[in-house]
Amino acid sequence: MKIRNIAIIAHVDHGKTKLTDALMRQTGAAEEGVSMDSNALEQERGITIYSKNASIFYKDTKINLVDTPGHADFGSEVERVLRSIDSVLLVVDAQEGPMPQTKFVLKKSLELGLRPIVVINKIDKPAARPEWTRDKVLELFMDLGANDKQLDFPVVYAIAKEGIAKINLTDDSKNLTPLLDVILKEVPAAGGEPRSEDAGREAFRFQPFNLAYDNFMGRLAIGRIYDGIIKTGENVFIKNSVGETRQGKITKIFTFEGLKRKEVSEAVAGDIVMIAGLPDIYIGETICAEVSQEALPAIDIDEPTISLNFLVNNSPFAGREGKLVTSRQIRERLEKELEVNVGLKIDFLARQSLGNGGSPDYFKVYGRGELHFAILLENMRREGYELQVSKPQVIFKEDPQGKKTEPFEEVTISIPVDMMGTVIEKMAKRKGSMIDISQEQSNSRLIFEAPTRGLLGYRGEFVIDTKGEGIMYSRVIGFRPFAGEINRQALGSMVSMADGKALGFSLYNLQDRGTLYIGAGTEVYIGMVIGNAAKGNDMSVNPTKGKQLTNMRSKASDEALTLTPPLELTLERGLEIINDDEYLEVTPKSVRLRKQFLTEIDRTRAKRQKES
Repeated sequence: MKIRNIAIIAHVDHGKTKLTDALMRQTGAAEEGVSMDSNALEQERGITIYSKNASIFYKDTKINLVDTPGHADFGSEVERVLRSIDSVLLVVDAQEGPMPQTKFVLKKSLELGLRPIVVINKIDKPAARPEWTRDKVLELFMDLGANDKQLDFPVVYAIAKEGIAKINLTDDSKNLTPLLDVILKEVPAAGGEPRSEDAGREAFRFQPFNLAYDNFMGRLAIGRIYDGIIKTGENVFIKNSVGETRQGKITKIFTFEGLKRKEVSEAVAGDIVMIAGLPDIYIGETICAEVSQEALPAIDIDEPTISLNFLVNNSPFAGREGKLVTSRQIRERLEKELEVNVGLKIDFLARQSLGNGGSPDYFKVYGRGELHFAILLENMRREGYELQVSKPQVIFKEDPQGKKTEPFEEVTISIPVDMMGTVIEKMAKRKGSMIDISQEQSNSRLIFEAPTRGLLGYRGEFVIDTKGEGIMYSRVIGFRPFAGEINRQALGSMVSMADGKALGFSLYNLQDRGTLYIGAGTEVYIGMVIGNAAKGNDMSVNPTKGKQLTNMRSKASDEALTLTPPLELTLERGLEIINDDEYLEVTPKSVRLRKQFLTEIDRTRAKRQKES
């Protein structure tokens, strides 16, 4: 059977998963209602977070599909997949056109020499501009240095949610057959040299791009067979990027049929399979039949740009909700995450010196963005972990001349014209420089280059400034010279100076001083941050103070108190608004902000030590 290997890549919300689901339904590989976004977090947020693979069968050809994330923070998921496939379906929204992540994933695929098939999706939108989008995609290909063959890309128009594809906009189509035919015609057949007794034939080589886990079989490697035939029970050699070799044995082999796995006794070159029996296998290693075979090139991933510290939760409420609370348990969980999350790096030997004489361990975790960390923390809290994290910090480096550099991002902003002034002013304060401005229908599209340091904590402010009408996307474009100090208006914190339950009477008097994060009846402790203070300085308050009762009645005192609904603290919002001297406390049921030093005396002492 012929094999085709393709990945579906796109900017977030341009229709990758909808297209994959429609392809599987129409080829009988999945039932109605079954989606590639099977993870609970993916379904809740409506975005793809983890790359997943499936297969469909069409005209005696097996097509292996790999669905990839569209958010820039999960770029490492895309990078490792592209090496194992032969072409990509680049999905672009017919109204929005190419966006930052479109540029990122396309650049990676062009560098690998792949020839994309462009799918212009959502052509049924009232404001769709398919021809304009096609021209913009061509411009993007030229900007990224595509060769002549890549510039001659096939284009298919689609409505993924209805399962319709067309070669020409005027065609009458009721299904995705035109797209499937283009895949068979344009994607090169996967293959290699099958193993044989004949001299000169290649023995098998396999490289995993993803890992899975089974309670009975242990760790499973998902990857592509580059050469030869792989068989159950065969002894193999595993080679890593440092040149070390170890031995193992393959106990089971699975191929994919739709989203399900099917056990087979052997698999041939070009196929994407899952193998069991190698408990210490890692992404990017080479599994081969003979020790003399050369290892495949290691999978390179772009470097992390921000870091934060993971610590054991030592707040007064520690251990109330979580079952996994110790340093050893957090360490084991992070080590497990490293196996599958190749965009993450962790320093397990970090120590923190505290002014009060303590020196607790912490783990310094390096990642690609705030959402990258938020998803990891959300998964951990759902598994029963309890921990606290520090404020995200940008990673600084030195260039060969010894000068300080920092990560920069290209920021694309689409906003109504009357809001341009506010956004341009805010971006300028954060050292953002505008490189392009264009008018698109009723909106303006602004493109900035800004340091990641300036963008941390801005997204929430951006939503307020644009009244929820603005769209903001960014992608990392590399390390550039240090942009200098960024003076942003810092909000102070309202810090509880008492233990107990917050009362409506007290919160009513505090809500005019800033924005509250808690409502009446919430349990608080000394040092917990209950809101922000608009004046910019920290403020110690007593949210547990009740109304002074007397035996006299008055009309004024009997009026009902109207509390403004509090700003709910989510993981992403907490990582945005946290200050340098605070921790974000993450438990299975709660997300709280707290001061690193709980009492005002300890905070004053630590501040003096820092200044001296």
